[in-house]
Amino acid sequence: MLHLKLPTDPRWVDMVENSNIEEILVDHAYCEQKAATASMSLIVNYPELDELVDTLMPIVAEEWEHFERVVKQLRKRGLSLGRMRKDDYVNGIIKFAKKGGSRIDQLVDKLLVSALIEARSCERFKLLWKGLDDEELKAFYYELMVSEAGHYVTFIDLARKYKDREIVDARWQEFLNKEAELLKSLEVRPDRMH
Repeated sequence: MLHLKLPTDPRWVDMVENSNIEEILVDHAYCEQKAATASMSLIVNYPELDELVDTLMPIVAEEWEHFERVVKQLRKRGLSLGRMRKDDYVNGIIKFAKKGGSRIDQLVDKLLVSALIEARSCERFKLLWKGLDDEELKAFYYELMVSEAGHYVTFIDLARKYKDREIVDARWQEFLNKEAELLKSLEVRPDRMH
């Protein structure tokens, strides 16, 4: 369903489980916060697009609720949020997006950036759901996997509302290919969600 070109290195879940799950939770919390912020930014920058605004408002709320839930998981373990970390994956994905062209071209690329991040998150959450021993976290990541899959589809569908499907689908393939190249260049890290 996700159509990702390169699966996550299978060592990632073992590394997460055998190192420190708290590091992943901290990184994950910031991923959720950034997801809420990204959708909010689209609303702020494209307020005239009623369907976009109406579709993204509940996603902002849901991503923020995910942030709160991850922070609660940290608190249960006696941990604080800590400082935000540099996200080489997301920064690399953002570089794929067009900086010029029409506002709609830029919007479509921003929506595809969000779709790609949601797709990769969904894939990673599935790995955590299937690979962790902690039953509470397994259930937590199953719920989030389902949610992220829905967000991924929503972002793709929105892009197709503002640009011809063939154009969006071709651009999506470019994003998928570039994301696979990016993943090959990044170190597999147990302290990062992506």
